[in-house]
Amino acid sequence: MGKKRDKTLHPTIETIIEYVYILIGSAIVAVAFNLFLLPNRVASGGVSGLSTILHATLGWQPAYVQWAFNIPLFIAGVVLLGRQFGVKTLVGTIFLPFVVYLTKDVEPATHDPLLGSLFGGIGVGIGLGIVFRGKASTGGTDLAAQIIHKYIGLSLGTCVILIDGFIVLTAAIVFDIERALYALIGLFVTSKTIDFVQVGFGYSKMAMIITTKEEEVRAAILHKINRGVTKLSGFGGYTEHERPVLMCVVEQTEFTKLKQLVKSIDPSAFVVVMDAAEVLGEGFKRA
Repeated sequence: MGKKRDKTLHPTIETIIEYVYILIGSAIVAVAFNLFLLPNRVASGGVSGLSTILHATLGWQPAYVQWAFNIPLFIAGVVLLGRQFGVKTLVGTIFLPFVVYLTKDVEPATHDPLLGSLFGGIGVGIGLGIVFRGKASTGGTDLAAQIIHKYIGLSLGTCVILIDGFIVLTAAIVFDIERALYALIGLFVTSKTIDFVQVGFGYSKMAMIITTKEEEVRAAILHKINRGVTKLSGFGGYTEHERPVLMCVVEQTEFTKLKQLVKSIDPSAFVVVMDAAEVLGEGFKRA
């Protein structure tokens, strides 16, 4: 194989790109909040959900509420966790409410709470996914969850669920149960959209193949599908005989060809197939 040119970016350029991700992602979250979530009173967790509740009950500007919670939480995170959150997280913490303030008079895209929760969740998920690609966060209740996790001992996932659950429950009390259900829809859509932005639709398949004709199968995968194969050492649980296991990863479009190829060589082969959400390296996308 020919020598591949190193595509690693210069550290300064990479840092600039990460900051661009943070700014763009934060702006998308803010616009989605003002277009869909706030006008429909969908308090789908986090500081933004809390600001939605306080805006509806006390008339407080969401941007001010978000600054009032995010900045102290960032400072508390740095002091109590002793962790270097970095300037990038601070940028997201400050810039997101700033865009919320700039777009506060934008005309709502819909007054249907279901559409608001769906498209608001998508918008927030896209924005947060982009921010995460910039190796940062927008602070808020994520930092609160980490503080609780350290000092109380609950798992981080449990802390996040408790905080978001409290905000959704408060929305149910302040508004009504339907608004709380819409908030749950928004949370679910946001989490799935973040996964999509991080991983994409490009799911691959990982196959573990146990066959008595491993050399023929290995050669066929290498030369007919043009994919790499890793030979693992395995032992039969019943026979206790050594049974080599072939592991390979193929694109979705190549999976049917792989199945047919293995079946044509060894109809009795034992094949286990799993989804591979993200594959990095030769023949697939780079990190």
